[in-house]
Amino acid sequence: MSASGGTKAIVAALGANLAIAVAKFVAFLFSGSSSMLAESVHSLADSGNQGLLLLGGKRAQREATPQHPFGYGRERYIYAFLVSIVLFSVGGMFAVYEGYEKIRHPHELEAWYWPVGVLVFAIIAEGFSFRTAIKESNESRGSLSWTDFIRRAKAPELPVVLLEDFGALIGLVLALGGVGLALGTGNGVWDGIGTLCIGILLITIALVLAAETKSLLLGEAAGTDQVEKIKAAVVDGDTVTGIIHMRTLHLGPEELLVAAKIAVQHDDTADEVANAINAAESRIRAAVPIARVIYLEPDIYNAAAAAAGVNPAKAPGGTHTAPDAETPGAETPGPEAPEPGAAEPSSGTADTPAGTEETGPTESGH
Repeated sequence: MSASGGTKAIVAALGANLAIAVAKFVAFLFSGSSSMLAESVHSLADSGNQGLLLLGGKRAQREATPQHPFGYGRERYIYAFLVSIVLFSVGGMFAVYEGYEKIRHPHELEAWYWPVGVLVFAIIAEGFSFRTAIKESNESRGSLSWTDFIRRAKAPELPVVLLEDFGALIGLVLALGGVGLALGTGNGVWDGIGTLCIGILLITIALVLAAETKSLLLGEAAGTDQVEKIKAAVVDGDTVTGIIHMRTLHLGPEELLVAAKIAVQHDDTADEVANAINAAESRIRAAVPIARVIYLEPDIYNAAAAAAGVNPAKAPGGTHTAPDAETPGAETPGPEAPEPGAAEPSSGTADTPAGTEETGPTESGH
């Protein structure tokens, strides 16, 4: 797992949560506080989640196979999604159930100093873990706000650890409040209310994590700044005159697929087109190093016909409308059958994308 995967933050959170889980459970045994039981299960679930993130990062490093030709980068997304399931079921639902039962059958706390002391210790430990996660996140979030960073991050580990640690700190404050009110009033219902609030908090965080990782699993495009760099790199040469349409897709946090139909002149030779594609691929990789799988398909573009509103398929030397580099998602109409005497479409209009075998390797890092 790369630095952007937040390995230090995960390890710090794992160590803190294991120690806190043991301390909370001991406090529950001595005090009978349902908040402490819910928090011990919460910390245990968080420890399992950190283990899942580390496992996903390790499995994502496997080499590509014929069955999985684009590699296993998305395993990091799968394990991050499992984290949300564990947090929802083991952490959130258990805390809601325990809080409900404690409200129905309240009892006074015993050995109150145990839960109070453990909660103070836990806040300090979670604060250290949260500080580590913030420090690592600042290295990659740039000028983004925290909300935008969590929504746009392609590496799921740091947002997961950030949300877990933030939820843990809020949960500890809720637990401390519930225990404090139960001790101050002599009414154990407050302990149950604190536990119920912890469960609702964990379920909310789990749903946010599930929504974000679901988007990554479905496949997200490159960021806006990366798309602009790729466009500029494609048209930087002399032969490529524009981009007709382009698609990008994250195969993993640090692996990007780029597929584009590019415009060339009708009088370019096959060698010139092939060399232009290879040069464009090199420029793309230099501008955006994570663009490791690139497919560029050449097509002929007749600017005069497009400007005059003539069907490009019936105009000599043209088969498609003007390049749509500004809106890469826009499709262009396919060519009609040429009339007698019309120019034959060049080999660049074939369905098989150029830049694969004919024009040099387009994949690297596998």
